[in-house]
Amino acid sequence: MLKLLKNGEVFAPEYMGKKDILIADGRIAAVEEHISLEANPYIEVSDMSGYIITPGLIDGHVHITGGGGEGSFKTRTPELMLSDCIMGGITTVVGVIGTDGTTRTMANLLAKAKGLTEEGITCYCKSGNYHVPVKTLTGSVETDIIFIQEIIGSGEIAIADHRSSQPQEHELARLASEARIGGILSGKGGVVTIHVGNSPTKLDLLEKVVKSTDIPISQFLPTHINRTHELLEAGINYALGGGYVDLTTSSSSGQVNDLCASKSLKKMLESGVPIGKIMFTSDGQGSLPRFDNKGNFNGLEIGKVISLYDEVRNAYLVEGVPLEEALRVATANPADILKLPSKGRIQPEKDADLMIIDESAVINGVMSKGKWLMKNKEHLVKGTFE
Repeated sequence: MLKLLKNGEVFAPEYMGKKDILIADGRIAAVEEHISLEANPYIEVSDMSGYIITPGLIDGHVHITGGGGEGSFKTRTPELMLSDCIMGGITTVVGVIGTDGTTRTMANLLAKAKGLTEEGITCYCKSGNYHVPVKTLTGSVETDIIFIQEIIGSGEIAIADHRSSQPQEHELARLASEARIGGILSGKGGVVTIHVGNSPTKLDLLEKVVKSTDIPISQFLPTHINRTHELLEAGINYALGGGYVDLTTSSSSGQVNDLCASKSLKKMLESGVPIGKIMFTSDGQGSLPRFDNKGNFNGLEIGKVISLYDEVRNAYLVEGVPLEEALRVATANPADILKLPSKGRIQPEKDADLMIIDESAVINGVMSKGKWLMKNKEHLVKGTFE
């Protein structure tokens, strides 16, 4: 069935004004000021007057199979559910493994990614986990990326963290080289997500690799940059030097503080960082462990994918970031950085992944690949076991 969305205010994420959007075969067929089609039973027409239409959000860092375990087996966090994504306007997810690369396997990650795609959104994943050498599906990161459709890069590889394998400069360079070659040969991004911890070394190792090799700075995506004030400053300098940075939207108890992603985005923009260098991701379903200054575990919470839209909304409504820039960090930017050519924008030939919000920026509808997952705040689709 063709779908025609009429009279919506379109942020693509760039502001386009009031437009009609025609959707066919799961993709955007046309975006015009006025599209007129003769009424027939094969066309579903929806009046979007009073609503804003944006690209569906891309969450580039989610522990889709669960994460954690830093406090023993009972603290392993649960898998991602489809409804969590729908509630947060998320139509594309990238799954990762974190600390636990032993009981959380690449086979399980890939199976979960395929399952989420079958349920209605689009899910990719990355090869490896915190530790180097990485545990892959086929025996190498390069081969994983080349031959496994869903695998688009590597990570998250941990540095500056007591839970990392303390990788050396040459090890990180070799890994990035494998991911880069895999991406080049398969038409994928091959981006390496770098988990950055609390260590005072911050981004030092990453900067050494970039300076001492021919690997471009764009091959890396350091995440959790808003973990500390010192790391945020280092991230600003890194981005001003041409690198991409990722701000994490999940925080303990969902509390708002001066390091939340929305405030950190505003600070980065005020510091001169180009908007195209910044991403938001949720770290959804990942554990948010607390350690004392001796590295002893003393509790954890769970990251939520809904935090992605919450912080996009806060950037716009609370911090005064223009809506198109607030949207970019979770739509067009991750599509560009991770090289997802069919995602992140409202344009002909792109996937019809859309989010509908009202004038108060509350989510009213979500469409993925031309299918309504939520409409008029009603969930039309749920996960298989929900």
